[in-house]
Amino acid sequence: MIRVVDLTKRFGPTVAVHKVSFEISRGEIVGFLGPNGAGKTTTIRVLTGYHPATSGLAEVAGFDVQKHSLDVRKHIGYLPQEVPIYPDLRVVEYLRYRAELKGVRGKDRKLAVSRAMAKAGIEQVASKLVGHVSHGYRQRVGLADALVANPPILILDEPTSGLDPNQRRRIKQVVRDLAAEHTVLFSSHILGEVQDVSSRVIVIHRGTVRADGPPDALVAQSTRARLHVRSRCAAALLREVVVGLPGVVAETIEVAEAGSGDDGLATVTCSVAPGIDPTSELGERLQKAAISVHELKLVMPTLEEYFYSITDGLDHQEEIEGHQEEMDADEAEPVVAK
Repeated sequence: MIRVVDLTKRFGPTVAVHKVSFEISRGEIVGFLGPNGAGKTTTIRVLTGYHPATSGLAEVAGFDVQKHSLDVRKHIGYLPQEVPIYPDLRVVEYLRYRAELKGVRGKDRKLAVSRAMAKAGIEQVASKLVGHVSHGYRQRVGLADALVANPPILILDEPTSGLDPNQRRRIKQVVRDLAAEHTVLFSSHILGEVQDVSSRVIVIHRGTVRADGPPDALVAQSTRARLHVRSRCAAALLREVVVGLPGVVAETIEVAEAGSGDDGLATVTCSVAPGIDPTSELGERLQKAAISVHELKLVMPTLEEYFYSITDGLDHQEEIEGHQEEMDADEAEPVVAK
């Protein structure tokens, strides 16, 4: 339904998006993740025809965005971050007006508006002035606007921005319910929201795609987990059992001796390489050594930890490496005698 190949967008000397590529199939809900300024909104505006691409290809529903902009817009329902609405119209009047602009035929308009209001959950404010409803309802009115022509593709840019927790929860449920009939690209910088509603995430940072796949798989395959074991034995013996396990990062092993308040339990924690689960082998080792186990678990990293590792964490590492290169260059520079 959506196909992007080497998409680049420049604003003068600034490169906002650089050779971004991804595809979204029919029926998917895909989270578009990235910190503020990463290029999410620019990419979305290219897809919806607001900005022309500098280079590359963007297709929606089989139509080239640049060559067939009107056909693309017929297949898209777009909810921008800031919803542009007419405050002096009643909700139902506003949606009828928008349906007419989008080419919904007169005899179908009433049903289209009713269906969109039902999907967005705003029937109870249908007769209120748009300017008098809460911010949360305004977002949902904007969502109903995106739905009123029943497009197969929805593009939602930060749909929960500025909402309170209850309002965010309602919007997320609406997005989940839309999956049965629509393909959804859901942009956000709030990680928990994207993970809650999406079966796949695309992470963009500094205008380039850094990751693409199911969130659980991305986290498990790319970020260290944390192994935690507590046993009734000497801490040194417990450490000896853990050392050498597949995937255990030796330099991260931390040992806590049994204290008076720990019921005689020693604790070992350590990092484990991505994609490896050593708990079964550790259990066998403990059993063979006749060590009583109180707790044994592998704590998987969160999406937030993964996100940090490929955005801010990567930036920090690049800064360190760049600084080291400068220092090496300074040290290598010959001293010229005067």
